[in-house]
Amino acid sequence: MNDTASNWRDHFIALRSNKFFEMTVIAIIILSAMLIGATTYDINPTGMALLKGLDIAVTFFFLAEILIRMAAEERIRDFFKNAWNVFDFLIVTISLIPIDESEMVLLARLLRIFRVLRLVSMIPELRVLMNALVIAIPRIGYVALLMFIIFYIFGAVGSFLFEKINPVLWGDIAISMLTLFRVATFEDWTDVMYETMAVYPFSWIYYLIFIFLTAFVFLNMMIGVVLNVMNEEHEKMNVEQGEGEAGEVHWIKEHTEEMEQRMKRMETLLQQIAEDKGKT
Repeated sequence: MNDTASNWRDHFIALRSNKFFEMTVIAIIILSAMLIGATTYDINPTGMALLKGLDIAVTFFFLAEILIRMAAEERIRDFFKNAWNVFDFLIVTISLIPIDESEMVLLARLLRIFRVLRLVSMIPELRVLMNALVIAIPRIGYVALLMFIIFYIFGAVGSFLFEKINPVLWGDIAISMLTLFRVATFEDWTDVMYETMAVYPFSWIYYLIFIFLTAFVFLNMMIGVVLNVMNEEHEKMNVEQGEGEAGEVHWIKEHTEEMEQRMKRMETLLQQIAEDKGKT
């Protein structure tokens, strides 16, 4: 019985690792995204019925694919140790919610949109980008906090200086911060600057300092954090796959440790032989 189960698991592992199977899954995910987009157009009842049938077929394909991946594991709980597997399982489970004229129809349609995100779990390069984004968010948070402090200080200064010039843009600190966000994104910021320069000719210094800090310094800091995390994630992937310089270094390190252990065992054995000869 165990041999039969093991043979079936070997078949499922081979199927899961098959490149054609992976490409088929990716193609079905893309088809699912196209079906979701097609339902947003005005289509005759026959076309809608066809799209509904295709959606059901896609849902059952995803269900079969996730069951194959679960069956390929030695233990079911091993499948859920991988966060991406949990994500795929939730997406497929949610897709089983039927689309009909019930109150859940809108929720079911909205949730089906997230099936497109399965592309992230299927393509390693996208997984690296997503992992880098998730890991970078806490680090970016400190940069964002510093940016908020700068926005708050400049917003307060702008409200004190320019409130009488244009209360709509500088009425209070909250509105001033929104105006500064407009300036930071270069959305007609010169109009704002020229309006205040008509009263305060040197107010351009205020805007240039703010733009230098936000658009150049903090933005580049965020980009640097993301790039650093992406490099770390690429190195991890190379180590796992044994590719690139990081993979070669990891391979050399592992084999060096093995050689050191063998040398220690040989040294211990030689010492025992020498001790035995000394006793005799």
